[in-house]
Amino acid sequence: MELTDLISPETVFADLKATSKKHALQELARRAAAVTDCPERAILDVLLERERLGTTGIGRGIAIPHGKLAGIDHVYGLFAKLDSGIDFDSMDDMPVDLVFLLLAPESAGADHLKALARVSRTLRDKGRCEKLRGSNDADALFAVLTDESAQSAA
Repeated sequence: MELTDLISPETVFADLKATSKKHALQELARRAAAVTDCPERAILDVLLERERLGTTGIGRGIAIPHGKLAGIDHVYGLFAKLDSGIDFDSMDDMPVDLVFLLLAPESAGADHLKALARVSRTLRDKGRCEKLRGSNDADALFAVLTDESAQSAA
């Protein structure tokens, strides 16, 4: 699974404004609703329920909120670089400024896990994250995320 299977230039957002974890999830749910044709509230409910199980703030300023959603037929991804770091209850207590949202069909077992693993591998690359933090343009963010030569070198 490649990141281009999950995101497109239209699902990458630069300088997303959010003041809290819930606000960031609301903003992402709103944008995901437009892409998936699912109700914003249903998306937000899935994300908040997942957060209740444990934070998706994985550390080093990165969060990968995710969940399974009725009414979609493949895995969707959205990436947002926040305009400033927010408290995400991360494992390392660092503010989060890079968020990669994943939504999978309820029936997606392996695909959901493959997508999570792919995103995690991509965002584990410190150099790539520095480039993401240095970009303020959605097209540039998309290019950094999907640059396979950078991924191979990681």
